[in-house]
Amino acid sequence: MSAETLVQLIYLVSTALFILSLRWMSDPQTARKGVFSGVAAMALAVVGTLTGVIATGGTHYWWILGAFALGAAVGYPLAQVPLTAVPQRTALSHAFGGLAAGLVGTAKFFLYYGQRNEAALAPFIVVALVAEILLGFLTFTGSILAAGKLQEVKWIPQRPVTYPMQNASNLALFGLALALGVALVLHPLAPWAPWAFVGIILLSLAFGVLLIIPIGGADMPTVISILNAYAGLSAVAMGFVLNNKLLITAGALDGSSGLILSVIMCKAMNRSFFNVLFGAFGQTTTASAEGEQKAYKSDTVESAAQVMEQANLVVIVPGYGMAVAQAQHKVREVYDLLRKKGVTVKFAIHPVAGRMPGHMNVLLAEAEIPYEDLMEMSEINGDMPQADVVLVIGANDVVNPAARSDKNSPIYGMPIIDADKAKTVYAIKRSKAPGFAGIDNELYFLDKTFMLFGDAKTVVGDLARKLAGDSGH
Repeated sequence: MSAETLVQLIYLVSTALFILSLRWMSDPQTARKGVFSGVAAMALAVVGTLTGVIATGGTHYWWILGAFALGAAVGYPLAQVPLTAVPQRTALSHAFGGLAAGLVGTAKFFLYYGQRNEAALAPFIVVALVAEILLGFLTFTGSILAAGKLQEVKWIPQRPVTYPMQNASNLALFGLALALGVALVLHPLAPWAPWAFVGIILLSLAFGVLLIIPIGGADMPTVISILNAYAGLSAVAMGFVLNNKLLITAGALDGSSGLILSVIMCKAMNRSFFNVLFGAFGQTTTASAEGEQKAYKSDTVESAAQVMEQANLVVIVPGYGMAVAQAQHKVREVYDLLRKKGVTVKFAIHPVAGRMPGHMNVLLAEAEIPYEDLMEMSEINGDMPQADVVLVIGANDVVNPAARSDKNSPIYGMPIIDADKAKTVYAIKRSKAPGFAGIDNELYFLDKTFMLFGDAKTVVGDLARKLAGDSGH
C-alpha cells in the first residue's frame, strides 16, 4: 500500500467518525460516544497529515507536532471552565478556528504570489482564498466580541449598539470586500494584489465586529450557532485551497450543522436570519408612565415548599440564573424530594434559555436528572394549564408574556414557555433587575406570581431543606 493510499484511507475513516459523531450526539443516550468519536476523528486527521508529510520526505513535521502540543496546552485549561462559561468558551473555539483558516489562507496567497505561481493562483483557488480569509477573519473578531459580551467584559457593550445608516454601511463594507476579491480573481499577480488582499483582511476583521455589536439579549444563542457555521464554511474553503478532502467534508459537516441549528433557533424565536444579523434585539424599552408603579409580591421558602409538596404537577423552568449560581445539583435534590412525595415534576426547556443552544440540557444532565423529564417548549406548553406550580429559576425573557401581547416589546413574537397559564408561579431571582433583553417581565407582576429573591443555589437549597422536613433550627 502506497503512502498516499494510506493517508486517504485514514482520512476516510476520520470522515466516517466525524459523521458518526454528529449522529450519536443527536441523542443524549449516545452523546458521550459521539464526543469520543469526534476526538478520535480529529486525532486520525492529525495522524494522516503527519503520515503524508513524512512519506513525501517533508522535514517540517516538527512544526505540526509543536502546534499540536501548543494547541493541547491551550485547549486543556479551556476545557476546565465551569459549565456557566461554556458559551463563551465555545465562541473562543470558533475564534481560533476562524483565525487558523485566515492565517493559512494568508500564508498560501503570499507564498504563491512570491513564487509568481500563476497556476497555483487559478481563479477557482483565488475564489476559495478570498472566501477563506473573509469568513475566517470575520469569524475571529465576531467570536471574540461574542465571547466578551457573554463574559460581560466591562469595555464591551452588553446591550446592542446602533448607529445611523448601520445596515447600509455594513453592506457597503461587505460589498467593497467582495469587489476587492473579484479584482484579485481577475488579476492575482498584479502589483497591487497584496494590498487588495490585506484590504480584504482588514474589512473582514471590521465586519466581524460590526456584525456582533448590534446583537444582544436572547439572540446570542443564535449568534453562537451562526459563528459555528461561518467557521465550518471557512474550513471548507481552506480544504479547496489545500486540496484536502477531509477538510472539505469536515468543514461542510460543521458549517451545515451550524446553519441548520441557526434555522431551528430562529424558528424557535420567530425571527429571521436578517433580523438576527442586522437587528438590535435587546434594546431597553421605556416603561409606560401610566397607572401605578408595578410591585413584586415576595413569599417565603417555607410557604413555597408547602404549596409545592401538595401539588400534583410541578414544572421547573431553568434559566441563566440557575447556571450562574450553579444550582443544578440543588435542583436535583428538590426534584428527588418532590418525586418521593408523589409529585410529578417536569422541566420546561426553552430553545434559547441560557447563552447557547442546549445550555440548560447540559447543566441538568450534569446533575443526572432523567432526560425523559426534560420537556421542550412545544411539548410542555399544552400541560401548563394543568400545572399546580411553576418554579422559574433565573429565567426572564423566555417566560415573559409580553412576547405574546406587547407589540412594542423587543421580544414580541418570540415563542415562550406559558408559565403564566399555571395555577401558581414561584420565581427565584437575584434582584429586581430586568433580564438580558433589558425589559421587565410581566409574569412577575401577576397576582398568581410570588417572588423568592436571592441566589438561586441558596434559595433552592433552602427549599430542599424545607421539603426534607428540616426546620432550620
